[in-house]
Amino acid sequence: MTRRLVLVHAHPDDETLTTGGTIARYAAEPDTAVTLVTCTLGEQGEVIPPELAQLGPDAADQLGGYRVGELAAACAALGVTDHRLLGGAGRWRDSGMALAGHGVRAATPEVLHPRAFAAPEAFDEQVDALVAVLTEVAPQVVVTYGPDGGYGHPDHVRAHRITVAAVERMPGRMRPARLAFTVIARSTLDAGLAALAGVDGMPFRMPEPDELPSVPDGSVHTRVDVRGTRRARMGAMRAHATQIAVWERGDTVALAMSNGVAQPLLDVEEYSVVDHGSVADCGPGDDLFAGIAP
Repeated sequence: MTRRLVLVHAHPDDETLTTGGTIARYAAEPDTAVTLVTCTLGEQGEVIPPELAQLGPDAADQLGGYRVGELAAACAALGVTDHRLLGGAGRWRDSGMALAGHGVRAATPEVLHPRAFAAPEAFDEQVDALVAVLTEVAPQVVVTYGPDGGYGHPDHVRAHRITVAAVERMPGRMRPARLAFTVIARSTLDAGLAALAGVDGMPFRMPEPDELPSVPDGSVHTRVDVRGTRRARMGAMRAHATQIAVWERGDTVALAMSNGVAQPLLDVEEYSVVDHGSVADCGPGDDLFAGIAP
């Protein structure tokens, strides 16, 4: 493979929610290898189906193992054949989150599990584990969250920080040429929500203003067209049944987490990009590999 892409995500389902179309698009291209790194098993997730509620951390505490199966099914739907659990299955636990005021903003809980991914003392070992993956795969492009993790979740923030540190640690020509942060432009989100507004029968509530995270349009450098991956993405979302509810009517698709807030299924996935080394200045585009020599 001449092009190699690594995506670093905090929990099962994050890969599908924020980059599922990108994964499916590049996994289908014969000259591109896609590696997915998941940092926890998502043990602290809130369970949507009532019949599976007892899997949760306050009951049987078996949700992480169950979500491994969901993740495997989602990877199959998206075409991922190289999936890694950072440090091995169960090495770091989902840190959970505390609510931080308006909307979906999250913060670090006051008390962390001893194996919590966001634990301060775990940082160096996590960077070492990711450096090992990057050394083996030698990607030109690495994808993760932006500095605030999208909405402040401590595990998303930690994934960002260890990814930046791991990329910076890579020596010379082994350093990935491009680091991309998954984001949603405000105009893109607004257009998607406008398409959902007024649709009859949708079982989710529309979000309040600014309830869903987005970034200024000028922060977006690359917009990946994922219209051709819609069926793969929906299959992956349905695979994550403990975390994602999907509603479909004709060409309209909405999804929601356990909070029941409607989100649109967008036909584009957007990125803020940081380039390292000699990368051609191609300006905003629709290809994460644009301007990068094989």
